[in-house]
Amino acid sequence: MADSFHDEEILGKAYDSRLMRRLLVYLRPYWRMTLFALVAILLFGILQAVPPYLLKVEVDRYLDPTARAELPKFLSSFLSPNPLVGITQIALILFLPTVVLTFGLEFAQSFAMQVVGQRVMYDMRKQLFAHLQRLQMSFFDRNPVGRLVTRVTTDVDVLNDLFASGVVAIFGDIFSLFSIVVVMLEMDYKLALLTFSVLPIIVVVTAAFRKAVRESYRRIRVAIARINAYLQEHITGMPVLQLFNREERSFQEFEKINRAHMEAYKDSILAYGLFYPAVELLGMIAVAIILYLGGGMALRGLVTVGTAIAFIQYSQRFFRPIQDLSDKYNLLQAAMASSERIFKLLDTQVTITDPQPSNRGPWSVVRGPSSVVSCPQYQDESLLATTTDYGQRTTDKAGAQSAPLPSSLVEFRHVGFAYRDEHRVLENVSFSIEAGETVAVVGHTGAGKTTLTNLLLRFYDVQEGQVLFGGVDIRHLRLRELRSNFGIVLQDPFLFSGTIASNIRLGSEWIEEQQIREAARQVGLLEFIESLPGGFQEPVKERGATLSVGQKQLLSFARALAHNPRILILDEATSSVDPETEHWLREGLRCLIENRTSLVIAHRLSTIQNASKIVVMHKGHVREVGTHQELLQRQGIYFKLYQLQYKDQEASVVRSP
Repeated sequence: MADSFHDEEILGKAYDSRLMRRLLVYLRPYWRMTLFALVAILLFGILQAVPPYLLKVEVDRYLDPTARAELPKFLSSFLSPNPLVGITQIALILFLPTVVLTFGLEFAQSFAMQVVGQRVMYDMRKQLFAHLQRLQMSFFDRNPVGRLVTRVTTDVDVLNDLFASGVVAIFGDIFSLFSIVVVMLEMDYKLALLTFSVLPIIVVVTAAFRKAVRESYRRIRVAIARINAYLQEHITGMPVLQLFNREERSFQEFEKINRAHMEAYKDSILAYGLFYPAVELLGMIAVAIILYLGGGMALRGLVTVGTAIAFIQYSQRFFRPIQDLSDKYNLLQAAMASSERIFKLLDTQVTITDPQPSNRGPWSVVRGPSSVVSCPQYQDESLLATTTDYGQRTTDKAGAQSAPLPSSLVEFRHVGFAYRDEHRVLENVSFSIEAGETVAVVGHTGAGKTTLTNLLLRFYDVQEGQVLFGGVDIRHLRLRELRSNFGIVLQDPFLFSGTIASNIRLGSEWIEEQQIREAARQVGLLEFIESLPGGFQEPVKERGATLSVGQKQLLSFARALAHNPRILILDEATSSVDPETEHWLREGLRCLIENRTSLVIAHRLSTIQNASKIVVMHKGHVREVGTHQELLQRQGIYFKLYQLQYKDQEASVVRSP
């Protein structure tokens, strides 16, 4: 797998104000809870400086009779001169409530931000999935599924960590440091400077740690993306992998990617394993300095014993936020990288969209109980009359046209298209499908047959010409309304996890149980379904793993029938069933196709001989158009295709007595 394939995984800078502003927008709906957590963490930071100070007061006032330390007036007036009573007051009235309040504040802010983090993660994943559903097919052609799964899962998890334990906690660590530094400088600036003497070494150690972790984290992210992409591709292609005995080769490739992930994590573990003990060591050195020099100062009467003891505790509390901030730095860096990738996905422009207000087609609407839709393309009044059975066509506030009615005409007018600029798939393609007509499209592989359906359903937009539906350019129709008119059966049927019934209904709650049964009966699947233990409620596993290819194809036929589409598209739909099944399946669909506009793409010419019109594609061009008999008489491309498929069969018929 090429390294450049995952270049986007490389980490950016640790802090990007533009990205942070976009991230903070997700906190807006939960600003009250976030503000509560922020206040709680700030109060927690202040209280971090209280316990050592209370210990200093206790030692200097009651335990060291030689101390002459001055106390604030509110403490002097509150504390009893009796040592036993005063110590009890400090322990029960001051120290214990401080500890309990510290615990409560830390729990409150942690719980609040965890809740906020989960809600933000929920909102972001909803937004990502909704955006993915709107993106055009060309986007998925360029981006592997594994990478997109990483965006919605791992990258969002990283941002959850940022919101849950990063954004507010950073302020808490900074404020704790600030509170401790202020108190230390206020108590004795000389001892404070002695404590800070190890800070230059900590800065150097922290810089080395950040560099090491940044590099290892970048490698971890690249490895995770590669693992996701590799697993998705090879699990999906497991039948091919096993068929060609490629297990060992694939295992070796996966082992290499997996090892890269392990080595990157080992380097990260080593960096963390060295950094935290190093900071602890430097903190102990600071304590040793205070014990040695501070103890000497206390013996000479320059500081009180309580002050020296308090400084030992302050020095220990001082270095913990430094460790946390270094860890938060890496979290922030990872979050910036993840957010950049997420926003890059969210900023991907949706090119297949509903029309703008200015894009209005030639339809006009006369409102009323017996509304008739006028369309200049239709001159047959009988066709117009049938539209009242289905309701009228409307235009919404955005100017988008709702879909045409059953008497609609499909037309490809001088269509040109290329998936890539250098390779033209369709060139000047023009043909029409009249209402109620069955049109078949045939041709060699790569002739552009399936591309026609992709353009008709607006999975892609034409680059030249127009695709018209009911005389209206489909780019002027709402996507939902346009696609709701079509039922499509693909060569490779796709089933979702659920039940037989849910795969036929596919979320359309208006389809009743009787309609599901009737659709299954028409395609000859009812007997098989009723033989299953669960019947229509029989579980279907991922991609219909428990069903044969033919059964899945029949189920997709039943799905199309149950939705009763105005236009039926069959894209190599009978390629996965045996000839006998194909025969009675064709019989079961005949009544449906006779009263419905149908587009049939097929390699088996036996399935389209009764089509109203056959369009022959060759190298992206329409070469022939006509009925089966007309095309055979021309002895062109269609005639050659027919000969290739039937010469052996016809020869055997001629030889038979």
